[in-house]
Amino acid sequence: MLIHLGYLAFDKSTSSVQIPNTEIRGEFENAIEGDRWKDVIVALKQSDRLLQATWEGDSASVAEILDETHTENTSILTYNDENSLSCVIALSYYNAMKDYTRIREFPSGKGFADIVYLPKRNSEKPAMVIELKCDHSAAGAIEQIKDRHYVDSLKEYSGNLLLVGINYDKKTKKHTCVIEKMQK
Repeated sequence: MLIHLGYLAFDKSTSSVQIPNTEIRGEFENAIEGDRWKDVIVALKQSDRLLQATWEGDSASVAEILDETHTENTSILTYNDENSLSCVIALSYYNAMKDYTRIREFPSGKGFADIVYLPKRNSEKPAMVIELKCDHSAAGAIEQIKDRHYVDSLKEYSGNLLLVGINYDKKTKKHTCVIEKMQK
């Protein structure tokens, strides 16, 4: 409706919207300024940092950002719960929804990939297959992706692909990450 009324413009090539009117853009900026939106803005910037680190293969930064997000957003009662880790990943990669379709428990090969991010049409981003582990190893998560042929189920996809293994250590409350790039 906002596009139809002219408040927003839609760019078909990038599937994005923008505020074309300078005056309306200024009012929008005024509405989100201040402390009311500070936490949301910080979380969105954190999500952008995480995506960039993942695309660059910066495993240490990915683990560090996940540590922060997990600590800030999980109850002490469910902190070590595997489902909490999955929710932390979904929250952390929130900005991925601009370029990706997220599929949890993606049926593939000989099992289910925990989370798969498939690029939307006209996106140049790599697909991502994410496997989560608790008290194991991030390298073991990568081996599981390979051993169970999770990538084979991405029949329609060809291009750059990231295999992302994430492990959470319940004792140390630390995340580790391994990222491998491949071509499909």
